[in-house]
Amino acid sequence: MDFSTIKSKMEAEDGTGYKNVREIYADVRLIFKNAMKYNNEKHDVHVMAKTLLEKFEEKWLQLLPKVAEEEKRLLEEEALAQLDIQLAQEKTYANLARDLSVELYQVDMKLKDLKEMVIQKCRKLSPQEKRILGSALTKLSHQNLNRALEIVAENNPIFQSSGEEVDLDIDAQSDYTLWRLKVFVKDALEAQGKVAGGVAVNDNLDNKKSNSKRRRELIDSLANTNIKKTRKLSTL
Repeated sequence: MDFSTIKSKMEAEDGTGYKNVREIYADVRLIFKNAMKYNNEKHDVHVMAKTLLEKFEEKWLQLLPKVAEEEKRLLEEEALAQLDIQLAQEKTYANLARDLSVELYQVDMKLKDLKEMVIQKCRKLSPQEKRILGSALTKLSHQNLNRALEIVAENNPIFQSSGEEVDLDIDAQSDYTLWRLKVFVKDALEAQGKVAGGVAVNDNLDNKKSNSKRRRELIDSLANTNIKKTRKLSTL
């Protein structure tokens, strides 16, 4: 290490130079230390190197507060720059998430419209299908039952879905409402993991006959197709 090398590194613009003033300080000390190390203590070079090192250390101590202040400023600038980058990335991600949310919402609305269009074009439910639907409603969870009653209320202004007890007359509902209920109940029961036998509402059960006495009694009990919602759903 020598002073010409230090000067070259200080003036370098190709990225090979010093990154901070502490690196310059270390190389200057190395020059004096080497001169002292490789020359006898009584040699003029050793004595001059030692004297210059002491002077250099004194000057360094005087400059150190400014060095520390400059390093702090640089760290703060770097932190702000990193924060700006992070905020810009978060803004980009937020915009992407918003755009994606809008697109998903539009797709969801189109699917909903398509589903309703299909339902509107469906045939009328047979009396047996209505009885099966009424039976399936009794299998819904409290939350899903509330949603089913909301579906009825959406298309029947007279119907009151709130209250301790709610009577639902299946025969009094429109074909559109019944098909919406049928689709919802089928999906809800599948989600509840109760798709089995007469519990699920699907077209495959339309022509299926049961030999179970209990099921016949349940269907007969729903002849009037009225549902009462209490704390625990019971059928009339």
